[in-house]
Amino acid sequence: MLAAFIATASPGPAVMAIAGTSMRAGRRTGLAFASGVSTGSVTWSVGAAAGLSAVMLANAWLIEVIRWCGALYLLYLAFKSARAAIKPAAGLMPAGLTAATARRAYARGLALHLTNPKAILFFGSLYSFGVPANATVGDLALIVVCVGIQSALVLHGYAILFSNPAVVRGYLKLSRWFEAAFAAAFGYAGVTILTAKLQA
Repeated sequence: MLAAFIATASPGPAVMAIAGTSMRAGRRTGLAFASGVSTGSVTWSVGAAAGLSAVMLANAWLIEVIRWCGALYLLYLAFKSARAAIKPAAGLMPAGLTAATARRAYARGLALHLTNPKAILFFGSLYSFGVPANATVGDLALIVVCVGIQSALVLHGYAILFSNPAVVRGYLKLSRWFEAAFAAAFGYAGVTILTAKLQA
């Protein structure tokens, strides 16, 4: 649980995306985006508990496909943030994201986490090294539920925090810098994933 908490709460593509979406599009959209990420987290958790991670590691091409999809999506987010950082009206909320429906925000969050190789490797490691080999189905189900609830609380907490009016006002004053930071973070994560070599 501690390892899962650190992995979920530490800054990364999902946390940055939740923060950016919540600040730009509001609490409702941020919570929907966080729900998508949470669903992706539970999906990988269930898959890892069922042995999916071992199957994927045995078929490296599957991880390669996911790696490319995830990296390209992160680079797309980096491009959008960079464009927002250099446009003259950087102090205004981007209209495209404020108009996003809850369903679309949920789908974006889900897509982001389902194409995140780090999530696959984390949950694979969690169940491979953190769970005894003699764990029962009930034990695995309990772990999936506990980790899922913990992740949902952390991710939705970020959405609530970064949709706070005081935080939003701070963003509006420093939007150019926030967008530049998001662009750098998404770009770095995308390039890192794109150029990473999976170890056998």
